[in-house]
Amino acid sequence: MSKRREGREAAIQFLFQTDLNRTPPGELAAPFWAMRAEEKSSAPSEKVRAFAAELISGVNENRPEIDERIKACLVNFELERLAAVDRNVLRVAIFELLYSPEVAPVIIINEAIEIAKKFGTEKSGGFINGVLDRVKNEIGRPARVGVGKAEGRSQKAEVHGLDATRVPPPPPASAASDF
Repeated sequence: MSKRREGREAAIQFLFQTDLNRTPPGELAAPFWAMRAEEKSSAPSEKVRAFAAELISGVNENRPEIDERIKACLVNFELERLAAVDRNVLRVAIFELLYSPEVAPVIIINEAIEIAKKFGTEKSGGFINGVLDRVKNEIGRPARVGVGKAEGRSQKAEVHGLDATRVPPPPPASAASDF
């Protein structure tokens, strides 16, 4: 499993946990990473933790906007009634679609579908695909194009017509466990 996939899975699991427990993220970080270390028989790498922390922070900071995009895709259905796994897979993927221009949407969507299949129901993959495809089309990102990493975040406004000032900076390495 790639480090980024592992980071996405960790972020989704952490957001799932905070979503259900309504506990402040800072209180859950240490026990969460300890539990993951036990499951994997070793602690996750610093890259995995840092990427997961970036996703978690980004989703938490932009949750109202992300949730509004999800609600706009739901027909006769409430966000709160979505399966918690699906809701948090969508949150992470929509955050990446909006704020990670260096990653092509097709990669973000495929990762979300695979994670939804792993942790959700048999219908989760198709549901996630439909919602994310609609969001991708609404923001106007070409499916197979990502901006180079060197340009990435600074060119988000130009490439996608979004507000570049709203891009959360990556967390410092020392903050990876503090969400």
